[in-house]
Amino acid sequence: MELIQRNPDLTAYLAACEAVDHEHPRVRETVTHLSERYRDAYTYAEAAYVFVRDAIPHSQDSGDLRVTWRASDVLEWRTGICYAKSIAYAALLRARGIPAALCYQRLAEDDGSRPAIHGLVALRLPGARGWARQDVRGNKPGVDAQFSLDRERLAWTVRPEFNEVDYPVLYTEPHPAVLRALKAAPDRPHLWQTLPSEL
Repeated sequence: MELIQRNPDLTAYLAACEAVDHEHPRVRETVTHLSERYRDAYTYAEAAYVFVRDAIPHSQDSGDLRVTWRASDVLEWRTGICYAKSIAYAALLRARGIPAALCYQRLAEDDGSRPAIHGLVALRLPGARGWARQDVRGNKPGVDAQFSLDRERLAWTVRPEFNEVDYPVLYTEPHPAVLRALKAAPDRPHLWQTLPSEL
C-alpha cells in the first residue's frame, strides 16, 4: 500500500499540536531519559516504540477507566487506548526530529460486526525510502506487534472480506472523528461504545 502524506510538507509531521504536545515537560523528560541510552535516530525510534508499547498498558487490557488523548497525559498517567498511545509515540518521535504521522485501520470482529477505527503511527527515519507504519497498541495473547522498518509487524492485518480497511492517508494531527470521541468520553467504557467506525 502506498502511504499518502495529507500535507506534502514533511516538516508538518514534526509540529506540536494540542494532542501531540511534544514541547510539554513530561514528554521532554521521557525523550531525555530515552536519549541517554539511545543516541541515533534508529535505535531511539525503536526504544521509544518499545517503551510506549510495553510500559504504557492499553487501558482496555488493564481495566483502567481513564481516557487520555494528549501525549503528556498518556506519559504521565501511563494509560491509553491505541489512539492515545499512537499520539504519545508520535510526540516522542517528533521531539527528536523524526517525522511522525498518525494513520488508521478499520477493523471488525471475526464475523465482520462492530467495525472500529484502530490507531497507528508512521515514521520516516533519515535516509529511509519512505514511511513505515508501527503499532504501539500493546501485545497480548494473539497480538504480537513488533517494531519493523522493512516488513510491517502490526497487531492486525486487515481482512477485506470483513470490510476491514488500511487507510493510506498520513495525518499531522489525530483525525477529527478520533479526537472528538476521545474528548467526549467521560470514561473508557463509554468510549468503547462510541469509537468511530469509519473515517
